[in-house]
Amino acid sequence: MIMATRFPGHAEASRQKTLKRAIPCRGVGLHSGKPITMRLCPAPVNHGIVFHRTDVHDRNPVIAARYDNVVDTRLCTVLGNEDDVRVGTVEHLMAAFAGCEIDNAVVELDGPEVAIMDGSSEPFVFLIDCAGIAEQDAPRRAIEIRKPVTVDMDGKRVTLSPADSYAIDFEIDFTSKAIGKASLGVEMVNGTFRHEIAQARTFGFLHEVEYLQAAGLARGGSLDNAVVVDGDRIMNEEGLRFPDEFVRHKVLDCVGDLYLAGAPLIGHVDAVKAGHQINNAALRALFADPSAYAIVDYDDVYAGEMLPATA
Repeated sequence: MIMATRFPGHAEASRQKTLKRAIPCRGVGLHSGKPITMRLCPAPVNHGIVFHRTDVHDRNPVIAARYDNVVDTRLCTVLGNEDDVRVGTVEHLMAAFAGCEIDNAVVELDGPEVAIMDGSSEPFVFLIDCAGIAEQDAPRRAIEIRKPVTVDMDGKRVTLSPADSYAIDFEIDFTSKAIGKASLGVEMVNGTFRHEIAQARTFGFLHEVEYLQAAGLARGGSLDNAVVVDGDRIMNEEGLRFPDEFVRHKVLDCVGDLYLAGAPLIGHVDAVKAGHQINNAALRALFADPSAYAIVDYDDVYAGEMLPATA
């Protein structure tokens, strides 16, 4: 367990944050294999994270980054709106926003998926740092978990429960000896995401990649943006960035998926073999029970005051 003091530097953390300026980037779509041009832009207070498809002109091009806009979780987390405009592979960017405490931003992109970059959140954290982080004149909101919520699905489990800070315990178990069984516990304070999680890359098995590419998917996947496992062997010549990079990336995905709550969580996440589908199901279960959470200001957390629970 990586331990840290609860919410250090409260005076800074309690205000909403956005980017100081817009910053562009360019990469490839993991599944389309096509070039994707993106721009991360500032947004006003209480705006949240919003995706804007600049290549869509005949329908609503805007999609709010919220759990109830998730329309597909089979290969990645996909957001969609009422006009069936979609943006896929949002989880790594959302994790970077969460880790950098960005509450408000507009993500402009000219394709149906966020660029995969190197398969981790680190390039997005770098872009956010280059753009600069601006503190805004409004209190930061949080979602405090008030009672346990558990979702079980095909041998996978996610439990959200009350805690004094945002902490994640994650367990994976793969038959491949290259991955095996591993667990990791992290408390998301004191830059833990930046230093311990952001660099962990997505991973997959060679036979799965070959199958997906034959089906016209994962066309942009390569050893440059994923850890590829062939049986019990890691194919990347440079090896792993962490001895337990696989479970660290699963934590990264979890952070990104759960930031679709619309605000940071205050609570404990216990995840076993979890993926995008059950991460989203856990948020849906949480918000389906108004007694299970409360919307709070960070300042109110310290004062022991709660705002009324609302969706």
